[in-house]
Amino acid sequence: MTKPLSIDPGVLGRLRELTRSERAKCLLALCELTESFGRPHAHSGLGIRKLGNKLFECRANLALRFIFQDRPTDLFVSFLGDHDEIKALLRSGKYR
Repeated sequence: MTKPLSIDPGVLGRLRELTRSERAKCLLALCELTESFGRPHAHSGLGIRKLGNKLFECRANLALRFIFQDRPTDLFVSFLGDHDEIKALLRSGKYR
């Protein structure tokens, strides 16, 4: 069973700032995420990693990662950033 995807407006804004090629790769990753989350062998190419309780990251493209939450009704994509931005976000305590 696949869950619908919800995306934070800040993530959509960040996607709009990317080049067409980068944006296409990120959107393909989001499509793959909805189809393969919860099936470990299927999502190995996305590099999904558990970061905390119901909190995950996955590869958007070579440089960027999505942070998403596995909520009861959907997968909520709450952040898009590079490795350093993700580390800073997690250190900030926003997801505790």
